[in-house]
Amino acid sequence: MAEDIEDSAKAPRKRGKLPLVIGVVLALAGGGGAFFAVWSGMVLGGDHPNVEVEPHAKGEVADDRAADMAFVPVSPLIVALGDRAGSRHLRFAANLEVPSRYVQEVTHLMPRIVDALNSFLQAVEERDVADRDSLLRLRVQMLHRVRLVVGDDRVSDLLVSEFVLN
Repeated sequence: MAEDIEDSAKAPRKRGKLPLVIGVVLALAGGGGAFFAVWSGMVLGGDHPNVEVEPHAKGEVADDRAADMAFVPVSPLIVALGDRAGSRHLRFAANLEVPSRYVQEVTHLMPRIVDALNSFLQAVEERDVADRDSLLRLRVQMLHRVRLVVGDDRVSDLLVSEFVLN
């Protein structure tokens, strides 16, 4: 009998679930409070009734330069991707953002633009296209080549509308 008393004295006490329940409740309350603070705009800004919003932030045209732009479509290109790509092809289509006064000049030079883009895309390999960031790098390089053909001030941007690898 003395052994039973000694064993029960040495046995560890079981912990209650109260600390776990308190921790879960506090975590939920903290998460809910953080959500409300961000959602209401108290944290990370937001729309406040006493703050004036600039016109271009509401989706309106900020200046005359943006209103003076036109978009010239580049005919879709289908290009084989190098020798190692097998029968993989890249389908590419884009629009050029051009000041309205240069639309006719850029349209007139479209065969040269297509040739420059086609020549560039022929040199692209499959590994150059596979990366997620590759579209940004390729877009910058293609815009540079278009500007070499038509002039720096004639084209503002190249907007990729189709970039499909199959």
